[in-house]
Amino acid sequence: MWDGLAAALALPGFAGLLACGAAAGLVYGFAGFGAALIFIPVAAALTDPGVALASFAVMASGSVVTILPRVWPVADRAATGFMILAATLTMPLGVALLTRLPEAPLRWAICGIVAATLAAVMAGWRITLSDRALPRLGLGATAGLMGGATGLLGPVVILVTLAGGAAAARMRANMALFLTTVTLLILPTLWWQGVLTLPVFWIGLILLPVYAGATLVGQALFRPGAERVYRGLAYAVVAGAVVLGLPV
Repeated sequence: MWDGLAAALALPGFAGLLACGAAAGLVYGFAGFGAALIFIPVAAALTDPGVALASFAVMASGSVVTILPRVWPVADRAATGFMILAATLTMPLGVALLTRLPEAPLRWAICGIVAATLAAVMAGWRITLSDRALPRLGLGATAGLMGGATGLLGPVVILVTLAGGAAAARMRANMALFLTTVTLLILPTLWWQGVLTLPVFWIGLILLPVYAGATLVGQALFRPGAERVYRGLAYAVVAGAVVLGLPV
């Protein structure tokens, strides 16, 4: 057990992971999304994609306490529940792809899809996603597959939610409910497929209080009426994730 802790502390770039975890928590507390978009690309550059995804999932479990109780009353729980169900079913396939496919082509494909969708939304693209089960299941399934393969559960959900034009408080609540729950549910799959090892678990556990504290600070900064600021931050975080995620 303690050997795993020693291996975690001896990891090259561990200080960078701590700083990245704090930044991810700050943004997630404010926006209700963006933690993986900040943490995963940087952590993958410091370690590898599997370690980045698994340590993030452990670290982000702190959001169950710090942010979920605040967003639960505001979120559309029924519609979000369909997405969570579908994502949970497709995440194992995504994790299997992560462990079997070459990394570079997968990263190029994901970055291309996210960049094209971001450009469409910023250009004025709007979509009204029905609250019926089928569209929500499709969106959740896509997010789960992408999230399992890359650690980035958020981009497709973020962009479709932004394109819907809902109020900032409702958007934030829906995305936070989805991302927090699904990130927690991916942990058994990561363990089962050998991605979540004891040293990686220790990395996430050490990062957890740093992330949770930063999340509380970000949550205190959120203002429901700051619609333009909220959307601007959303676009900037997704664009930054595309650049950081490029396999160059």
